[in-house]
Order: sequence, then C-alpha cells, then structure tokens
Amino acid sequence: MQSAQSSFENLRKDFPILERKVRDNKPLVYLDNASTTQKPNQVIDAISDYYQNHNANIHRAVYALAEEATEAFESTRDKVANFINVKNRNEIIFVRGTTEAINLVAYAWGRTHVNEGDVVVSTEYEHHSNIVPWQLLTQEKHAKIEYIGMDDNGELILDDLDKLLDTGKVKLVAFSLMSNVLGTITDAEKIIAKCKAKGVLTLVDGAQAVPHMKVDVDKLGCDFFAFSGHKMLGPTGIGVLWVKKEILETMNPFHGGGDMIREVHKYETTWNDLPYKFEAGTPNIADVVGLGAAIDYLTKLGMDNVRQHEIELTKYAIEKLSQVKGLQIYGTKDISKRGGVISFNFADVHPHDVAQIIDEEGIAVRSGHHCAQVLMERLNVAATSRASFYIYNTKEDIDALVNSLNKVARLFKL
Repeated sequence: MQSAQSSFENLRKDFPILERKVRDNKPLVYLDNASTTQKPNQVIDAISDYYQNHNANIHRAVYALAEEATEAFESTRDKVANFINVKNRNEIIFVRGTTEAINLVAYAWGRTHVNEGDVVVSTEYEHHSNIVPWQLLTQEKHAKIEYIGMDDNGELILDDLDKLLDTGKVKLVAFSLMSNVLGTITDAEKIIAKCKAKGVLTLVDGAQAVPHMKVDVDKLGCDFFAFSGHKMLGPTGIGVLWVKKEILETMNPFHGGGDMIREVHKYETTWNDLPYKFEAGTPNIADVVGLGAAIDYLTKLGMDNVRQHEIELTKYAIEKLSQVKGLQIYGTKDISKRGGVISFNFADVHPHDVAQIIDEEGIAVRSGHHCAQVLMERLNVAATSRASFYIYNTKEDIDALVNSLNKVARLFKL
C-alpha cells in the first residue's frame, strides 16, 4: 500500500515558493503552517484570472462581468457548505478570518444574550482570538469568563466543564477543535453533547482543524463554527463563519452599509436576507474566489489523505525529535489525538535563538507565545519553538530540522 507521504511528493511542484533559496542559497524548508500555509499555482492563478477577466462588483449589476463575478463568489459559498457539510448555504457568512468571525458572534449575539452574572467558558489552550473577544464582552456585561483546564498531556479536563455547567450560569462554551500550539484534537462531540444537555450554546474555532482533517459541522452539532482561508492554501483576509439559521435570525447586524440592507429611509432601515445581512460593503471577492480554488485543491486530494499524511509526518517527527538531547516536546504522545503541530523547548536555549540559528539553514519555524499566553502560563514557560506541517512537507524536511537542531546543540555545547 502506498503511503500518503509518497503519494503527496509530486504536489510540491504546485507551490512555486518552495523552489526558493534563502539565507546564503539554502533550500527553503517551511515549517510554520499553523501560522499560514503556502499557496499552490491553482489558487494564485484563480485570483489572477478573476482580476484579469472578471473583475466587477457583485450583487449590483446585470452586465456580463458582474454576473460572472457574482457567480464565482457565490459558487464558493456552495463549496464551503459542501466541504464542512452544512445543508443550508445561507448560513455561510464570509468574514476576514476566524478572529473577525468570533468577534462577530461576541458582538452580534453576545451583547444581546449575555447578561450580568452569566458565564462564557473558554479553555486553557485557546488562541487569543477565542479569549479576548469574550473578555471584552464579559467585562462590558458584568459577566465572567471561566476556563476548562488542561492536564499534563495537553488534553482538556472535562470535569471542569461539568462543574461550570452545573452552576446554571453558562451561556456559551467556546473552544478550538485543534490547539494551534499543542496540536491536541479536542473531543468536540463530547463537549457539545454535555452543553446541549444543559441548553448551552457552543462555538467551535476550526482554524487549525479544517485544513488538516475532515470536518462535519452537521455531525458536530455546534451552534457557531469559524475558520480561516489562509491556513488551508487560500489567501489571507478571508474566512468563514457558520451559524444556525434560527440563531442568525435573532442576531443584529455586525456592520452597517451596502448589501446588508433591504431598504434605507431617513430614519429607519430594514435588513437584507441571510447571509447578506452580515456581509456589509464590497466583499473580498477575489480572495473568496481564491478560497474556492483552495477547497477544490483539497477536495481533489481528499481530506482523509491529508490527515493520513500528517499522521505519518508527525509520528516520524516525534520519533526523530525525541532523540535530540535536551529537547522537551509538549502535548500528548497519542498521535491519533494530535495534529501536525509540535511545540518544544531546547534545554535552556531561548526559542527565539533556536529559531534564528536554524533559519540560517533555511528552516522556517515559529518561536514565541503563538498567541496563546494563557497556555504558556499553564506550561510555565515564556515561549516555545513550534514546527507545523502540511501537505507539501516531507520526512526530508523533518530530517533537515533535526540536523539544524543538532547544530544548535553544538553551538551551545549541550
């Protein structure tokens, strides 16, 4: 049986940036995919084709270019719905990214439904985008934000959730489907089932999960779901928010202006139908088209194949990195419960020094708190180094990372 690793090798030719040489003519080894992924020619060409041949505003005119642009834009909405298994395309809202999606929910839903004394629950391994909007909301509404704790394996302690739900004060539980630092895959269905039993709504941050595994929103049963295009081969500045129709209909608009209106009079305005009620102004048309091309690319590969490729890479990486003296890897050792993200610290060498030294070998990893300072506090560290993989990465990339870390060890006499 052919491994996912070997079957994915030929696709590297689709990514022109991977041909680059950096730092004294070193081959680029890109291992910062949890931050953003590289773009294949198919996505780059789709954006270029839109601007060269179809550029016009959408939903506003009947001439040929406008009809073509509208069709390209709206066809992506259908692709998104199919990709995450949503039955009603009008529940798909285009936003700038996961951060804006969560802020939209905090503003347009939260400010109506969260009141003094209520509780919003997050987790200790959330990205700041799934913490700060809830802090702002709860401070404004004199409510509270509480957290589901994490054990030493990097998995959530669901007993904490049970205790919070038993108070009867929780209005929303907001959590990531996959940690951007530890790679931990959250037991989302269990969390959502617990919340449903108590009549509590759930928001799932799918930014790290949607690019790397098959996600079925209908099966999950959550109430809000968000993800970003740039982490799944698409362009920056485009993302998706899905909300159940019956909830969307209770929410006030997030932004006011063109396209989200039905009629505007001097002293009153009526709103457009869903989803346009939440898509004010000229949207990011070209990058929606690019997102559609990214979905086409991943659909052709098959998300089960994407997941299998990353399981193979992650298993190999943990085996190789575990042999590096002085290296501490964070998160669960159960490969089935983690994505292609490995955060680590190297003896007493600061993560920024590690990243800078291995960058001299052409290897791009992330160092810092990864927009997860609550998690850093839980781990009792200021920062980590993070290597994260995607479809174009290979075992040779991991070998190069290990070799560069051995250079760090020699420099610091570890």
